[in-house]
Amino acid sequence: MSTGGSTGGWAARNPAAAVERESVAWPHRHLLGLEELSPDEIRLILDTADGFEDVSTRSVKKVPALRGRVVVNLFFEDSTRTKTSFILAAQRLSADVVDFSAKTSSLSKGESIRDTVRNIEAMGVDLLIVRHNVAGTPHLIAKNVNCCVINAGDGRHEHPTQGLLDIYTMRQVKKNIEGLKVAIVGDVANSRVARSNLHGLVKLGADVTFVGPTTLVPRAFEKMGARIAHDFDKVIHEFDVINMLRIQSERISSNVFPSLQEYSRLFGLSAERMKRAKPDVLIMHPGPINRGIEMSADVADGANSAILKQVTNGLAVRMAVMFLCKQAAGA
Repeated sequence: MSTGGSTGGWAARNPAAAVERESVAWPHRHLLGLEELSPDEIRLILDTADGFEDVSTRSVKKVPALRGRVVVNLFFEDSTRTKTSFILAAQRLSADVVDFSAKTSSLSKGESIRDTVRNIEAMGVDLLIVRHNVAGTPHLIAKNVNCCVINAGDGRHEHPTQGLLDIYTMRQVKKNIEGLKVAIVGDVANSRVARSNLHGLVKLGADVTFVGPTTLVPRAFEKMGARIAHDFDKVIHEFDVINMLRIQSERISSNVFPSLQEYSRLFGLSAERMKRAKPDVLIMHPGPINRGIEMSADVADGANSAILKQVTNGLAVRMAVMFLCKQAAGA
C-alpha cells in the first residue's frame, strides 16, 4: 500500500477508483473504534486520507464525493476542534451538514436517544457523527439506525478519528509506524484518545509507553499492549514521539495528585525536560492544551511541535472515514 501522498491529487478527484485500487476492501458502514479494525483497514483509512490531503490547499476546497448526502453532528459534549473539523470535512465532500443541539432538542423533554436518532434518520440522513459522555452510546445508536454512524468520542472508551489523525501525523513526519517508539503522557486513565492511539499504534507495529503517575496510569493497561512508566525523566530519551494528554478535570472525581504544580514538575514537558529527549522527537497534543501544566508555551509552539499539523490532518482523515463508511453502506 502507498505510504506517501504522490497520488493524492488523483485520489481526491477519483475517490471511488482510489478505494477500488486498494488491496483491502472497506467493509464497515460505521466507525465506532479502532479496537475492532485490522491493521490493513487502518492503513486503508490513512492511504485514503492521503488522497484528500490536498483538498484544503485548493482555491475551491471541495470534491463531489458526498454530494447530495446529509451529515448530522450529534454532539452531546462540548467540542471545538472535533466538531468544526467534522463540519468542514463534510462540507469539503460536498455534503449538506446539520448541527444538532441536545440542549434545545426533544431530549430535554424526556425523549430517548433511540427515538431522537430514529426521527432524525427518518428525515433522510446519511451519516451521524456522535459524541457523548457515556461510553457505548455510538454503538447503541448504530444498532438502531440504518445510516452510517461515526464515533466522535464516547466517555472514556474511544475517540477513533483522533487516534487516526494522530497516527496519520506520525506517519507523515516519521514515514513509518512499525518500530516507532511512542510515549503517551498524562491522564491515561480518563483518556479515550490514549485508548484509540494504543489500539491503532500496536496493530501497526509501534512500541507504546504510557507515562504518568500511578493514579492515572494503572498497570492494567499492560494487558492492552502498553508498557507502563512512572518516571518520565528516566525514559524520555527513548521516544521518537511524545503525545501529551490534557488533565481531564471534568472526569476526575478525587485527588489523583497533590497539585497541578507538582504534576507539571514531574510530568509536564518543559524546555528543560526536552533537553533529555531525542533532538528530532515529535511533540503532539490532542488539545485543548493547558499551557504551563502539560507543556510549556515554548514547547507547544516549538520546532518539534506537530500540534497544528494534527488539526490540519484531522480534516483529511475525517473526510476519508466519512467517504469509506458511506461507500460501504452503498446508495
